[in-house]
Amino acid sequence: MAEPPEIYLDHAASTPLRPQARAAWLAAAAAHQANPTGAHRAARRARQALDDARARVAAALGAEPGEVVFTSGGSEADNLAVRGALGASRGLAVTSAGEHHAVLEPVERSGGRVVPIDRRGLIDYRALAETLAAANTAEPAEAESPSVRSGAETPAAAANGDGSGSGEVAVVSVIAVNNEVGSITPLAEVAELVRSAAPGALLHTDAVQAVNWIDVAAETAGYDLVSITGHKIGGPVGIGALIVRSGAELDPLIVGGGQERGRRAGTPDVAGAAALAAALEATVSERGRLIADTEARRDRLLGTLIDRLGDRVQISAAPDGDRAHLAAGFANVCFNGVQSEALLFLLDEAGVRASAASSCSSGAQDPSHVLAAMGVPRELALGSLRLSLGHTTADSDIDRAAEVIVAAVERLDRHGGG
Repeated sequence: MAEPPEIYLDHAASTPLRPQARAAWLAAAAAHQANPTGAHRAARRARQALDDARARVAAALGAEPGEVVFTSGGSEADNLAVRGALGASRGLAVTSAGEHHAVLEPVERSGGRVVPIDRRGLIDYRALAETLAAANTAEPAEAESPSVRSGAETPAAAANGDGSGSGEVAVVSVIAVNNEVGSITPLAEVAELVRSAAPGALLHTDAVQAVNWIDVAAETAGYDLVSITGHKIGGPVGIGALIVRSGAELDPLIVGGGQERGRRAGTPDVAGAAALAAALEATVSERGRLIADTEARRDRLLGTLIDRLGDRVQISAAPDGDRAHLAAGFANVCFNGVQSEALLFLLDEAGVRASAASSCSSGAQDPSHVLAAMGVPRELALGSLRLSLGHTTADSDIDRAAEVIVAAVERLDRHGGG
């Protein structure tokens, strides 16, 4: 039996390669086999191509070329931002309970502070202010002990827990667009709060999911550190970047070669950098149309599910129905009485590719840590489904996906929810 046509609704995990990025990668890979750190003519040509890609990435993100550090992807960029800032200052890291694990785990392992998020998936501003104030007045801790991950932990309890380093905040990291539910952080408001409460801290945002949906160059202008990756915007897997503004001090994670101005050792990936630049430029130029088209498709998908399934389906980060704070490409929903694992199996059999949470969390028995931090009841979160749209999504995909999802939920209902 022939497989059903594929409907790809997992763009938040990895986005299909854009033709511009494919062409740029192939051209650079064919033209430049030499190490760009060498001295001979072929190496200098490779270095010129790398410098060109760096300048294009910088222009797309509102940075200077010398502020672009190429990495292997978003997780390395996030780790370099948090761990690099801690290594340079020996202070504290502060983040939210809704972050990607590439930020959350380095903060927790360092004994940092984790601030709650609200039911919409947004950081609790009052808790952030209290946490920063408490951390900057705390005595230096004597022993290193990872903090307990808990979105419900009070700021005072978090600030008084054991931790390493001094009480001064070294880095504050907030995600720009949540990778599971799509909540868009008001970055300017967070920056204003942090600059007032912890003026000595470096300010980082994980913008890995943001480039498609917000003007990253404008929204992150007040941030010291900005992480992106290629494969979320139609670039290849294995290339990303961290913007390190002039004056921001970081300890490198990878040493031994001095590349990237001493911030990241290793032979640069010229072809990957060229493809990242091409994907970024295409994304920025098409962003307005992509947002408008995708929002209409997402809303039609959600509307069909709600019309057909009623109160069986809930939009995870829009408890009151307001979606203004959600990125256009995200439709994270929870189904009462349905298990995600069973639902995803039926969808996959019908050709619909989706996920239950972050791709980094797939396969775990527990529901998403983001939904838990938002206060979504466990029994409801166990029926979560993340449908993420992108530059290849078509109207026909939405219509077919809605039919498949409704049929799958109704089938599971007949068999006790899976």
